[in-house]
Amino acid sequence: MIDFLIIGQGLSGSLLAWELIQRGCKIVIVDNGRENASQVAAGLINPVTGMRFVKSADVDTLLPTAKHRYSQLADFFQQDFYIEKPMLRLFRSDSELINAGKRLNNPDYRAYLSDIQPPDNTIDNLATPFGFLEQKQTGYLLTRPLLNCLKDFFTANESYRQADFDYRDIQLQPSLRWQGIAPKRVIFCEGYQATQNPWFSRLPFQPVKGEILTLEHQSQLPNKILNYGNWLIPLNDRRIRIGASFDRENLNTRTTEQGKNDLLNALNRISPGLAHLTLIGHQAHVRPCTLDKQPFIGLHPKYKQLAIFNGFGAKGSLQIPWHSQRFADTLLNGSPLPQACNIQRYQERKLSLRSNSNFRL
Repeated sequence: MIDFLIIGQGLSGSLLAWELIQRGCKIVIVDNGRENASQVAAGLINPVTGMRFVKSADVDTLLPTAKHRYSQLADFFQQDFYIEKPMLRLFRSDSELINAGKRLNNPDYRAYLSDIQPPDNTIDNLATPFGFLEQKQTGYLLTRPLLNCLKDFFTANESYRQADFDYRDIQLQPSLRWQGIAPKRVIFCEGYQATQNPWFSRLPFQPVKGEILTLEHQSQLPNKILNYGNWLIPLNDRRIRIGASFDRENLNTRTTEQGKNDLLNALNRISPGLAHLTLIGHQAHVRPCTLDKQPFIGLHPKYKQLAIFNGFGAKGSLQIPWHSQRFADTLLNGSPLPQACNIQRYQERKLSLRSNSNFRL
């Protein structure tokens, strides 16, 4: 007997499946095997973001949970996945400098922000006309190696099936079935493809396309993540990743010259002396962002055997471990979900989640 059929082996589907397996559940993940947004993503974890230096909601809870989960996975697979590395936040204006100063006066931010450094405290090969500060408890998740390890684990446990999923293969009556499997529930963890899901497509997704470059260089840079509106991750002494572009209009996975040039121009502004750049890789994918910047988690209001675990956007590495625990509590024990992520918040606003009228159930 299969407890849960999970659609999608990105970070959300993989970590939810891992959590449910640890609790003794029998699961099957269905995935098409093609590159997904989680594999392309930088996996950044940054507790304080934006021009106003706002602490991510519930980060004091989310961050320890994420670190603990990635440490457990590292022990299990005998390789590290989460790389802790400080982040240099390069101010782009006087207003950012002022906002940072305000946050430093708030004791709630002291665990995440170091003192402001003035413009005359220079760093080789970096332009810091407004100064900078170092952010603490930042890092990045090696998403592709982690997902590869988890795929191997699911496969070895006969919990993985590679297939192109077709919604029309879901049978709801007289009982839930998919291609000979009779799970108790189907959980959709399919990233931005959920915008085509006949049961959940009316949730207000706001997908965003992002492009990322991998470059080699011959200059000296700090062994720290850089945040300058875009981000830069040093992979080693000579290789970096930079990203990500932001495009709400062209929701596809094609790389573009425009995206590449925008990223290179932004890098040139903060490091005009970076020498002998060589393009090693150029990737693009679509992040499943949401209207209110909160995840979409919960059961379909009419078809309780269908559920969604999605919409983590650019903060999946930080948010998914904690939310996978909470959703497992809901699925197995009936525990209520936090209101901020529960899709019932849209029912209460009278946003319909009814099935697409053109789709036969």
